[in-house]
Amino acid sequence: MESSELNKQAWNGGAYQAWEKRFGTPEQAAERIKRNPVKSIQHVYKYFDEQVEGKRVMNLMGSNGVKGVAFALLGAEVTVADFSRENQQYAEELARAAGVELRYVLSDVLHLPEEEFEHPYDAVFMENGILHYFKDLKPLLDSAARLLKPGGRLVIQDFHPVSTKLITSTGTTAKIRKHKVTGDYFSTALTASDVSFQKYLEGEESSGPNTVYLRKWTLGEIVTAVADSGLFIKKLEETPNLSSDVFDKGIPKTFTIVAEKINIS
Repeated sequence: MESSELNKQAWNGGAYQAWEKRFGTPEQAAERIKRNPVKSIQHVYKYFDEQVEGKRVMNLMGSNGVKGVAFALLGAEVTVADFSRENQQYAEELARAAGVELRYVLSDVLHLPEEEFEHPYDAVFMENGILHYFKDLKPLLDSAARLLKPGGRLVIQDFHPVSTKLITSTGTTAKIRKHKVTGDYFSTALTASDVSFQKYLEGEESSGPNTVYLRKWTLGEIVTAVADSGLFIKKLEETPNLSSDVFDKGIPKTFTIVAEKINIS
């Protein structure tokens, strides 16, 4: 069985339960998001120039819909695409509780229904732990580029490769935290890992396999893949880990790429 199918199975084996543990019921989560929708998307909101009202936004691999619902509350017309039925269930219940419209396309993002490309989007965004699910970034980014209208914007925010590929961290910021260089930054191997929501289940058994297979990319590979998709890179911003000025100072945590589809007319 291919890693992509194993990843899909893992994301359909306990995600809804994990999101309830993490965010509460969809009704509880909706109340929090409604009080301050910007707070839920504060790390990416500025990259949209804080102008999302009336914009068509596609959240590729948008998971539980938390970010999508926040954008919808700010006036965007939001579509989420993801292959997890349990993510879809939580997202749709969350949107209903928040009183907003949220289209959810249950699909592998590499095989979206062709009609999704017929009405281009103003913005496509992906964030935090998405890219490593793909063995080849080109099909993903080619699809993102096709979804955008001329002048449309792609925003990718993800964990920094220095932290995910190179450094192993132990301990907590409350006491002592240690970082060691244990990885191979240039490794192209697939690595097995627990599915990310597993940590919210607190030792409870998931209803399916919980192992996913990841391909961790270097920053150079990611930037090159975005450029190869025909998008114009406008910004690459690297963000430090601010968890502790003592133990985490100087270590990058995330990066954000902003790219636009060139209007050739």
